[in-house]
Amino acid sequence: MRFLTSVLLAGVLAVSHVGPAAAQDRINFVVDMTFYGDNTEFFNPWRDGETLLGTESRLFLDIDLDEHVTLRAGLFGNHRFGDDHNFENVRPVLALHVMNEVTRFIIGSIESGTQQVGLGPDQLGPHGLLPPLQRTSLAFSRPDEAGLQLTFDTDRFEQDAWINWQQLNTAENRELFDTGVQGRLGFDLGLPVWLSYQFHLVHQGGQLFNSGPVGDSWSGGPGLIVELPAGVFDRQTVEAHGLVSRDVPDRVAADDADTGFGLFTRYAAEKAGWRAHVIAWRARDFVKREGDANYGSRRQDERLVSLRHYFEAGLTRTYYPAEEVGLEFSARVHRVDIHHDYSFRILAKVDFETPLKVPQRNP
Repeated sequence: MRFLTSVLLAGVLAVSHVGPAAAQDRINFVVDMTFYGDNTEFFNPWRDGETLLGTESRLFLDIDLDEHVTLRAGLFGNHRFGDDHNFENVRPVLALHVMNEVTRFIIGSIESGTQQVGLGPDQLGPHGLLPPLQRTSLAFSRPDEAGLQLTFDTDRFEQDAWINWQQLNTAENRELFDTGVQGRLGFDLGLPVWLSYQFHLVHQGGQLFNSGPVGDSWSGGPGLIVELPAGVFDRQTVEAHGLVSRDVPDRVAADDADTGFGLFTRYAAEKAGWRAHVIAWRARDFVKREGDANYGSRRQDERLVSLRHYFEAGLTRTYYPAEEVGLEFSARVHRVDIHHDYSFRILAKVDFETPLKVPQRNP
């Protein structure tokens, strides 16, 4: 937690070094909608099948106070088809973006959820973390996040660090938040090579009230991503990540904590709007809150199965019927130890903005 706080503070200092700019208010009306259908047919001891069908929408105004500062204000809604209520939840979209050529600092509604199509179902989590760290379906069941976020983006270096505040500390509930960082640093060693790193922590606690146990669940580690020669494909990548996990449900009962290890490997190939991927996972005593339970060592009946194996293969088709619309169809087969399951997903993304004319301020 201290490390991530230091990263965010360093980024704030970096963003603060922006030069003055002339007053030039610009207002854009932005429509960001995702229609989703995610069906998992899981019948195994670790995870039950689930169908998520609905649409999430963000309608907001981006007010550019100058070239470095944007105020965002609007409304978010998530409508689950078949729900008795029109919207499962409705929240304000409120954020301040401060940026320069390399960094962006956000306080308020952070960038998460389903951001784009074409990545495939294995990469489309709220922040693109590996599935053992954070399950991808949270992009639909918890698509709206708020807190602090800092991103870096250059040709050779990318990083996303954030704190998402999920629940206040009250007399009835402990505070709950998750925080993480993921990034990669590029090298040219004859082939494009990226040194990757990911870390994610879920914390439940709080000092104001004694309303439950204080616990932490974290996992992370380094990885290597290599872009192979394209060959007959448009793009080929292979990657491997070594992960360590530590799950402490109650700090008072530290003897009940679980420490585990996992090795995640993935191969993906893309061509003309098609993407195929294969995942292999091997882990021992790996337990991570918010992680995909198919990768974890703790079954639904709370029994711990030390050695775990998981394999996945998927095929994704993406196309764009209009400039502002993207469609993604995907299907996967899963081998969860000795169990065989399948899943499929449909995404439709509508994303556009329209400038509004406003009177210009005098410099």
